[in-house]
Amino acid sequence: MKKLLQISLALATAFGAFAAQAQDARAGEKKVAMCIGCHGIVGYQASFPEIHKVPMIAGQNAKYIVAALQAYAKGDRKHPTMRGIAGSLSEQDMNDVAAFYEHQAKVTPAPDSVPAAPANVADLLTKGACVSCHGANFSKPIDPSYPKLAGQHADYLSVALKSYKTDNNANIGRNNAIMAGQVKQFSNAELKAIASYIGSLPTELATVPQGKFR
Repeated sequence: MKKLLQISLALATAFGAFAAQAQDARAGEKKVAMCIGCHGIVGYQASFPEIHKVPMIAGQNAKYIVAALQAYAKGDRKHPTMRGIAGSLSEQDMNDVAAFYEHQAKVTPAPDSVPAAPANVADLLTKGACVSCHGANFSKPIDPSYPKLAGQHADYLSVALKSYKTDNNANIGRNNAIMAGQVKQFSNAELKAIASYIGSLPTELATVPQGKFR
């Protein structure tokens, strides 16, 4: 556990290298035209690689959003649409868009104490050492380059978790040694159970409706 935490913190430091880049949420509002068609529609569902709700990103950590966009641009996260969008953004664009979404949602902070997981799920969370990185309430990760997970759409979380198990596929999968090592311990049914519990928790995330013409 201690070694895993040390590795996680080292990765967080690496992801945090962009921190010196100035962020401008107001500028970011003018750069999200490619985002709102999916992330600005409440309940919008994607069909790749399977049907699931697109993730809520309003209220998400800006540092994490940048890390995710960088991973899509480099191909560490394999998703044709997201790679095309992320690849079109400069580093400044990523930081501005991330700042906009971090502050877009006006929500109540998630409580520190959350409903206990069912016994079988609690065992899975312990086995995966999930709280050591994502926080006991799954809204306060150890570093803002890690995502807030609490209340995120469970079907999206399930798809995202399974993607770390996918190897040698040009269009599907995520390259992250720590997440892959943790996730590959579990069956897809177990990952779905984990996602269902985390998705049921109080959240700081939201989808804020946005029209294309503003």
